[in-house]
Amino acid sequence: MSDPLNYIELHEKEILQTYQDLHAIAEPSWQEQQTSSFLQDQLSSAGFTITTYNGHHGFIAEIVGRTKGVIALRADMDALVQEVDGEVVANHSCGHDAHSTMALYTALALKNSAIDLQHTIRFIFQPAEELAEGALHMMKEGVLEDVLFLGGLHVRPHTEVPFGKSAPAILHGSSTTITGTITGTPAHAARPEEGNNPIEATSSLIQSLRQIRLPGNKKFSIKMTELHSGETSNSIPASARFTLDVRAETNETMDALLAKARHIIQHTATLTETEIVYDEEGYSPAATENATAIRLAQQAIGSILGEENVEGPCISQGAEDFHFYTWKTPAIPATMIGLGCDLKPGLHHPQMAFNTDALIYGAQILTQLILNADREL
Repeated sequence: MSDPLNYIELHEKEILQTYQDLHAIAEPSWQEQQTSSFLQDQLSSAGFTITTYNGHHGFIAEIVGRTKGVIALRADMDALVQEVDGEVVANHSCGHDAHSTMALYTALALKNSAIDLQHTIRFIFQPAEELAEGALHMMKEGVLEDVLFLGGLHVRPHTEVPFGKSAPAILHGSSTTITGTITGTPAHAARPEEGNNPIEATSSLIQSLRQIRLPGNKKFSIKMTELHSGETSNSIPASARFTLDVRAETNETMDALLAKARHIIQHTATLTETEIVYDEEGYSPAATENATAIRLAQQAIGSILGEENVEGPCISQGAEDFHFYTWKTPAIPATMIGLGCDLKPGLHHPQMAFNTDALIYGAQILTQLILNADREL
């Protein structure tokens, strides 16, 4: 038995090797079989109680405490599918291999320590974050049962959180996608009066969306990112397919933005005498700040890195399905720590890389976070 923070220091070589091993077996969302098996093997060998589920590769591992209440830590396992050096492959350009590595060694450090834990400690290894589906699925499996606190961590670009520092919360925004089809009337380009051009209706839609104004000073955006229409140069097409990328700083702003967008789409269809059919998909909620969880994270970061290296909350325009947990269960104190690690060029870049020394103090911060929550909640 040893001190859990010292355990992490002593196993630096193994931590770095684990990261390399997980990086090498990157797997897409819902296909994380090797990743899940690798992590389960490590945890089973250490004596953890593991629960798996039918139909996917997510699982939980627990250290049973003296009470029924649960302190939980979540890590994601999946990789992006993207082109890397001319080949389309699964690639860990979002750092989920790093998150799983740090959660694994937080678990091993606590399991091998002599600390008497008051609460049960639950490690949630989640699939399909990149599709914004995994958190909702794991909640359906009951992974938040008896949870009193939920923590998470995400590596951050060097422009957001510097190396050697960490933020007690990442304030991701809300995002969703609207995909639709505008149907007009086809005609020969020489006789446009006989048709109704859906491309012109699309232009009207774009201009109307640009005029959206919302009260308050919260940031938002709604932009057309895809448009497909027509096959020949001398014909007015019958339809146009479009995609809108929709983002907002808060959930309330997103609700107001979507209400405006729906009204504009309906009004554009009426004004242009076209039919517009659309779907909203891939919704991710914005982060919700919890004072208790942020305070515990600040204490953990300060204890490991020093008070001078505790950053303010990290504001990110990206999305993260961790926030489904807080959106659906707002009573649970929860926060996602932003780990400074000199990450460049940026998240989701095919050549993303970071200073792996951060894996050591990242695992220590997570360990201290769990110990703080176990003691205070």
